[in-house]
Parts: sequence; C-alpha cells; structure tokens
Amino acid sequence: MKTKLITSALFAFLFTIQIQAQDRTTVTANSNDISDNLDLKAVASIFGDSEDLADFERRLNDPKIQISNLDLNGDNQVDYLRVIETVENNTHLIIIQSVLERDVYQDVATIEVERDGNNNVQVQVVGDVYMYGTNYIYEPVYVSRPVIFNVFWTNYYRPYYSPWYWSYYPTYYYAWNPYPVYRYHRHVHNHINVHNHYNYVSTRRSSRAEAMYTTRRSNGYERQHPDRSFTQRNNVSNRHELVQTRQGSTRNQAATGTRASNVTRNTTTSGTRNSTTTTRNSSNTNRTSTQTRNNDTRTLNSSTRNTTRSESTPVRVNSTTRTSPARTEAPARVESNTRTSSTQRTQAPTRTNTSRAEAPSRNTAPTNVSRGNSAPRQSAPQQSRSNDGGSSRGNSSSRGGGSRG
Repeated sequence: MKTKLITSALFAFLFTIQIQAQDRTTVTANSNDISDNLDLKAVASIFGDSEDLADFERRLNDPKIQISNLDLNGDNQVDYLRVIETVENNTHLIIIQSVLERDVYQDVATIEVERDGNNNVQVQVVGDVYMYGTNYIYEPVYVSRPVIFNVFWTNYYRPYYSPWYWSYYPTYYYAWNPYPVYRYHRHVHNHINVHNHYNYVSTRRSSRAEAMYTTRRSNGYERQHPDRSFTQRNNVSNRHELVQTRQGSTRNQAATGTRASNVTRNTTTSGTRNSTTTTRNSSNTNRTSTQTRNNDTRTLNSSTRNTTRSESTPVRVNSTTRTSPARTEAPARVESNTRTSSTQRTQAPTRTNTSRAEAPSRNTAPTNVSRGNSAPRQSAPQQSRSNDGGSSRGNSSSRGGGSRG
C-alpha cells in the first residue's frame, strides 16, 4: 500500500511539470514579433548620448553594442540601419531605415525633434505603423541636455543623409547573427541609460513632423509582405497593448502553475501521511510481536531458572553426604607426607563431584586417601576423636599427644 501511494504521487508530480513545460514553450513560441527586435527606449537612449547624427548612426550599427536585432530580409544577419534627416524651420524629422537589398529600404522608426519659442526641445521616438502598430510613441526626458541639440540649430547646419547603402558599409561595421529574442532583451537592457525617463504616450506633439513624414516614408518590406502588418500579426493595435497582454497571460500561467503545484503538494502530502500511518501501524505491530516474544522469552528463562535451581539442590545434599565417609577416614592420613597433603588441599575446591563420589572406595586403600579428600580443614575435629595419637596435622594438641605416647 505504501509503495502504491508513493508511486502515484510521483506520477502526478511529473505529469504536472510536463504540462507546465508545454505551456511555457507554447507561449514563448507565440510571443515573438518583429517589433521585439529593436527596443525604441534603447534608440532614444543612444540618441541622447550622440554628438551628431553620424555618431548616432554609428551607435545604431556598432557590433560591440548591438542595439538592433532586426533581420527583415531573412539572411540570418542583422540588417544595417541607415539614418536620413529632413528639416523644416525648427522641426527635425530623423528617419531610421533598414537596408534590405539594393535600393530597398523599410522604415523602422522616426525621431521627431522640435523646438518651441521658449527654446524648449521636445523629442518623440515613434515606431513605424507596420512594425509597431499605430501611435507607439516614447518621449525621453534626459537627465542632462543632449549635445546633439546644440548642432541642430546652427546657421550653417545641413541635414544629414547617410552615405551608406547595400554592400557598401563603414569600416567599423560587420554583420552579426541575430540573438534569440529573450537574449536580445537581456542584452539591450544593459545599454539603456537608466538615469533618463522614457514615457509612453499615444499622441504626437508635432503636426509638422507628421505631415513631413507622409511624403518621405519607405516601405519596401511592407510591399513584399502586405499581409504581415502589426495588426494582422497580432490582435491588438500596437506594441504597448501587446506587452500588456503578454504580462497578463504570464500572470495567469503563473497562477495556474501555482495551483497545479498546490494540487501536487496536496497529493504528495496525502501520500506521505498515509505512508507514515502505515509505517506507524507496522511499527506498532512489530513492537507488539516483539513484546510478546520478550514475554515468552522471559517465561522460558524463568522456567529454566526454576528447573535449574530444583535440580541443583539435591546435588548439594548428595555432595554433603558423599564427603561424610571421607571425614571418618582421617586417621589414615598419618601415613602420607604432611606437606604434600597441604598442597593438595589448596587445589581441592577445583575438583569435581566425581572425585568425591570415589571417597567410599578409600576404605579399601587407606594409603591413597589423602589425595581424594576435598575438605581438609573441616575434618580436624573428627580426627581428634580417633584413638590414633598422630592422625591430624590441623589439630596441634593431638599432634603433641601422639608424639608423647
């Protein structure tokens, strides 16, 4: 019974883990999107650290930083991102394009920079509608005024237009393979300046920049894949809603996994409790049988001891009777050597009852009686009763009488 309960608990635990693993794998596979491969907060961060737009383009494509993970043309190499700019009065429209092939570009995002009459500069990083959905916008608030702002409003400023195109790239650049999405997110997070703030908004502040962009947009990838727009890839309007949906799904899965774990724990606990009860019952049974055996053993030992005592008592009586004739034959000891009998008397207690049983035969051989006697000192009084004057060594008075006679 104990083995069956433990086996059932283990099967339930393994089954739950397998289901959770399948759910997690499925969610990870379905959560990948094109917009996962370029973090616009990282774009806004390096823009604030750049000296000019040429430096900004270099940071976007630096193999040591690897801000981008986009591979739109599917050649297993991250696409080169070029930067072009359009200027009207105090408004700068900066377009980031992915180079797919010769003369084919796809807009990824725009940076709209506008200065008002109070010399306040407003920056918005806007994701392309095909890539990120409608109105996916971040407003960076820099902890210090970016140096690039000092370049934009000079008297001899010329808009920047990237000199690089397909198969013609700067010397610092080389293509690298794209990361898995989870690794890219973990990597790019290290290159976001955490001292700045990146606020998500859903409306554009510069109507001029929006109007400028309508006549300058490039959508080479969109024309090749018209059925892969953001709204067609996902059931939400933009990437912000997609992230919120993923977080809610992750929470639900975590709650489901916790419930399944609790069910498994309850099953395991029940099995453990039943096993413990069975073990305790078995222990009690063993204790009862052990006590019974001990009681039987004790009874047998008591019976054995009583029998031994009963049998040993007659032996002692017979021993006393057997030693009596030996004591009457003390007069014959005069003929043996006195020192020899003394030595033999010290060894007498180790002799067995067999020597004592042979004591009656000493009547026929008086000369050998001294070796068979096992109780020498107690025979002295009986030896004084004999008429023989030199019979006993143990009584000094009878020795003297014997010599005198």
